[in-house]
Amino acid sequence: MKSKIDSKVELYNGIQMPWLGLGTWQAAEGGEVETAVEFALQTGYCHIDTAAVYGNERGVGIAVNESGIPREEIFITSKVWNSDQGYNSTLRAYDNSLKLLNTEYLDLYLIHWPVKGKYVETWNALEKIYKEGRVKAIGVSNFHIHHLEDLLNHAEVVPMVNQVEFHPYLQQKELRKYCEEHLIRFEAWSPLMQGNFKNIPLIKNLAMKYGKTEAQIILRWDIQSGAVTIPKSVRKERIKENSEIFDFELSVEDMNEINALDQNKRFGPDPDNFNF
Repeated sequence: MKSKIDSKVELYNGIQMPWLGLGTWQAAEGGEVETAVEFALQTGYCHIDTAAVYGNERGVGIAVNESGIPREEIFITSKVWNSDQGYNSTLRAYDNSLKLLNTEYLDLYLIHWPVKGKYVETWNALEKIYKEGRVKAIGVSNFHIHHLEDLLNHAEVVPMVNQVEFHPYLQQKELRKYCEEHLIRFEAWSPLMQGNFKNIPLIKNLAMKYGKTEAQIILRWDIQSGAVTIPKSVRKERIKENSEIFDFELSVEDMNEINALDQNKRFGPDPDNFNF
């Protein structure tokens, strides 16, 4: 049982990645993201997820550097955006993210979306950064199995992480199995279904059974399913609530009931059909 907020899972290259992180999508640059990250770190989070396209890397960096917590104790993820994909432009994008975050390295750098015709050379750039020791781990985001198969045909380094939409209505079982077989850690974005988790009778009943909120039931299910999880919020009470999932465990029967909710339903874009 993962019993503490700073519980970690080991990536195949030996890097320790915290199971729970703070997502910062839609957290505005400046005071909003700085306050959210500062509070999360005070609460015990040690994993912050951002991206170039979020426009808040500078604020994340300010909060991290002002926290007083040693840099090596905080796991920071960022991602190269679609318009920066390509070999040289990815190298420049990484340097720019480091500058904005005011850090000498990232713990994890991801390809944000599988831009057709570009993600292989983008991956080659990530491999260069990794081999130079300038990033602890590299991975991808929103990659289907066919994207991963294509990438692995050209890659020297297997991605350490695949961050995708994952929640009770979109469980991606075949993708999870593929990632597990290739030692790629599965990570969940939008674990709370962009707020659409309310009014699911099973989740409501389990919240009452365990004395937890519906959100906590889902986040606990995520982690017990083996998915690193990064719920986003800028509200202090939600950030705290989302972290309080390490003092209980769902039974096998209750896990299976949630597993049966799968509808292959997305609330975000399909990686085979995105136009940004």
